[in-house]
Amino acid sequence: MKRPFSKILSSLLAFTVPLSVFAQKQDYPITPKPFSEVHIQDHFWAPRIKTNHEVTIPIAIAQSEETGRIKNFQIAGEMQEGKFCSIYPFDDSDIYKIIEAASYSLQTFPDSELETKIDSLIQYIAAAQEEDGYLYTNRTIGGELHPWAGSQRWELVHELSHELYNVGHMYEAAVAHYQATGKRSFLDIAIKNANLLCESFGPEGIKNYPGHEEVEMGLVRLYRVTKDERYLNLAQFFLDIRGQQGIGNPKKYDQSHIPVVEQKEAVGHAVRGAYLWTGMADIAAITGNEAYMEAINSIWHDIVDKKYYINGGIGATSSGEAFGEAYQLPNASAYCETCAGVGMAKWNHRMFLMTGESKFIDVLERTMYNNIMDGVSLSGDRFFYPNPLASYGQHERRAWFGCACCPPNVARFLPEMPGYIYAQREGSIYVNLYVSSETSFDLPEGKLTLKQQSGFPWEGDVAIEVKTDQPVSAELRLRVPGYVKNKPVPSDLYQYLTPQNPVFAVKVNGTGIRFQIDEDGYIAIDRSWKNGDKIEIDFPMEIQLVKAHPKVEEDAEKIAVERGPLLYCAEWPDNPDGKILSLLVDSKTTFELEKTDALGGIYQIKGKAKRAKKMLDGSVEMTEEQSLTLIPYHLWNNRGPGEMSVWLATDKEVALPEPAPTIARRSTVSSSKDDKSIIAITDQLLPKHSNDHSISYLHWWPNKDTQEWVAFDFDNPQKISRVKVYWFDDGPHGGCRIPASWEVQYQQGETWKPVKNKTPYSVTKDAWDEVSFKPVKADGLRVLIQLPEDFAAGLYEVVIE
Repeated sequence: MKRPFSKILSSLLAFTVPLSVFAQKQDYPITPKPFSEVHIQDHFWAPRIKTNHEVTIPIAIAQSEETGRIKNFQIAGEMQEGKFCSIYPFDDSDIYKIIEAASYSLQTFPDSELETKIDSLIQYIAAAQEEDGYLYTNRTIGGELHPWAGSQRWELVHELSHELYNVGHMYEAAVAHYQATGKRSFLDIAIKNANLLCESFGPEGIKNYPGHEEVEMGLVRLYRVTKDERYLNLAQFFLDIRGQQGIGNPKKYDQSHIPVVEQKEAVGHAVRGAYLWTGMADIAAITGNEAYMEAINSIWHDIVDKKYYINGGIGATSSGEAFGEAYQLPNASAYCETCAGVGMAKWNHRMFLMTGESKFIDVLERTMYNNIMDGVSLSGDRFFYPNPLASYGQHERRAWFGCACCPPNVARFLPEMPGYIYAQREGSIYVNLYVSSETSFDLPEGKLTLKQQSGFPWEGDVAIEVKTDQPVSAELRLRVPGYVKNKPVPSDLYQYLTPQNPVFAVKVNGTGIRFQIDEDGYIAIDRSWKNGDKIEIDFPMEIQLVKAHPKVEEDAEKIAVERGPLLYCAEWPDNPDGKILSLLVDSKTTFELEKTDALGGIYQIKGKAKRAKKMLDGSVEMTEEQSLTLIPYHLWNNRGPGEMSVWLATDKEVALPEPAPTIARRSTVSSSKDDKSIIAITDQLLPKHSNDHSISYLHWWPNKDTQEWVAFDFDNPQKISRVKVYWFDDGPHGGCRIPASWEVQYQQGETWKPVKNKTPYSVTKDAWDEVSFKPVKADGLRVLIQLPEDFAAGLYEVVIE
């Protein structure tokens, strides 16, 4: 039930309390050790963080120059002439994220050239800022506005203008830049804009909410630096206004369908949701808002219990980049956007800082190693937007995107990652992640330095050496990862097929100690520490077979394989004939570990499997047993596109047999759209209906009212007389509908001719359309598709007989 709007306004007005009250309130009870004070020395994260500095951030800047994102600020600032020259009004935010990433990275890798470049970007932003503080290059440039922008400021802020989303990222970047360099140049720009927001929005101003959450986190960061309580008040206003009477989107896309404190399930756009819940956690930490914590705890359980991927990703469907229903977790069409992974990591870290429970670090670790790291290539110059768990070969990392939110998000996450390793609550020090590193803590009795040596993620050995000038009393809290306790995730969504009895020892100065794992998932060692004291743990790193909850239909009678924090997959370069999706594995197969120099030096997993093959008569045959090689999931697609799968069939009934050698399958297929998804139309996987996102399809979005085509170049002349097609249609919310019309033509030599059809061309949703025609001997065939006037169209499968 929605609270009357008058009451919500009263509560917001009552919230303007003296700043001294906030000063007395505790922020997060646990304080993370800042990344700038943690010195990484390992062989996994350190090289990636360095590649991020040397490759990813410079590429992001170069791509932003090539695509006009930087030029937009120069034009808005009258430093150049021209029109808005990138695609989306939220492209401003990419520049802000790049500055944030560079600011973090400069603290690890001092770089005068990069710092000078960032200073120049800030000058462009300053020039583009309007007199009263407004910043939104699409409107400031003038001319033809993007349709999402609205004709007036803030008019469509609750829809797709992204005016508040953009500046939220700006606030985060400005604070990062100020803390990294001590310069106020960007911070003052952000403060000027935030003051405009405070004057424009609120109980006495515009009563609306951000269509894409982000500004809430940014305002909180500004509040923490400036101590200006208006920013905190406005952040809470933007949260509490959502879902009030007459204010919100009933379709749930942006989590504004009901008030945030009444939400119990994860719905809508996954990135928006993760940013919303992170912002709620921030404000709950400062204000003690228990209703926020109750809501986000319920939502967290909804995700981890029913909507969380084994690769640490969230978001089941490309339709709205959104969560699906409970247990709806398709693999090849999984979205698992990289940005959503970054949001998931940030949110779970906040949940840990509030509660001290290791289950949130379990989720953070899985997401970090598998979902986020999958978002960028080993070389640091190619990126995934979605991170699927299976591929027919249609997926490939790209150098950049029209909507380029993910690359700079990875770029800002990586240098900040060391800040997730350690934390402190008074005299208790948390070791959350096992990464070779060094850092120091201030305690009442003096400074305590920890130097960690870890074999993670490949080996479970950990040694932590203490350095101190004098004895210092402290409780060291060592996280015991969920996978060590036979809990791949903190729910029953995934379980190990054969739980093992984890046995490991904890030694202090070479002597084993008695210990227990407390209810928060930690081993606590409380003592007076002396210089040279050493803790040693060797966590078991067993190869584990994972099964999904029975309600996850996509993963029924399948297993996944993981070891420690790393999820594994089978990929085409390592397995016979590059065939993966047809693999059938005996769940009792023995898997073995093998070290290799491939992919930068990894542990791969070896086993045995068979392959299923479909015959022309519809029967399925199995091959002899062959070798099976698995690699860490986050490393797939570093050697080009091809088949890949995380989940492997253990039952012939659920295996995907290799397609039969039909006319269509043997043909060379092309399309008016150069897209690797073309392979979908001959994969012989049949949809349940026209909006089935569990299998692949070819689409022509965003084209409208155009004639498109798919063509089949036969391997040799064929006598044909019938064609069947199954259309993709993601209405009412998506951009594709069944076509206006279609036609079949055949090729003889260089000439294309229309077939003489015996049956009319029908256009049908949720069923096959087929046309029979006078038999012809042809060298090829093509299907001409007329798109509807206002929509695109798509195609699942074409059958030629």
